[in-house]
Amino acid sequence: MTQPNSPEHSANVNVDQTRKVLRKELLARRRQTPAEIRQQWDQLLMSGLLTWCEQHQPSSVGVYWPIHAEPDLRACYSQMTQMGIQLALPWVVEKNAPLRFLVWEEGDAMARDDYGIPLPAQREYLIVPEVLLIPCVGFTAQGYRLGYGGGYYDRTLALHTECHAVGIAYHSALSAFDRGAHDIRLHEILTEQKHLKLL
Repeated sequence: MTQPNSPEHSANVNVDQTRKVLRKELLARRRQTPAEIRQQWDQLLMSGLLTWCEQHQPSSVGVYWPIHAEPDLRACYSQMTQMGIQLALPWVVEKNAPLRFLVWEEGDAMARDDYGIPLPAQREYLIVPEVLLIPCVGFTAQGYRLGYGGGYYDRTLALHTECHAVGIAYHSALSAFDRGAHDIRLHEILTEQKHLKLL
């Protein structure tokens, strides 16, 4: 355990503070991007994602419901289902814990979680998806992700090392920042401009 007054603790505090400032800047930049531009980027992202799915043919994918002007991929979820891919949505069961994933397809009954994000109304059918699509507030060329600071995806990837992690981001989120103590590197990152295969 890091001691409160140790150099390592101070370095971690500095990294966290720098990341907090960067997170705020990147979120503001994303929200300020005109909706019509983001919609164009979403179309390119969805095209890239469907091509990736055709090439890799995953059996199951953990998708997400967009918040805070994240890339919105929902228009291609039905096409992924038609490919035979089982979709699932992330469920925050408790703080400081890994995510769980609820089986889902379009048309299922929905409810909202404690954060106001739509989730399947059922809570019984859980899977560990083969692939996780992970939205990024920011990312580095080395494959590290900046999220909202809750650490949910990092805990999930630490627990389920078999999951293939694909970051989803707008290319404008490419940044330079120090990795956090618990950050786990993504396997790939998909943006509207390019596909970064890292591992």
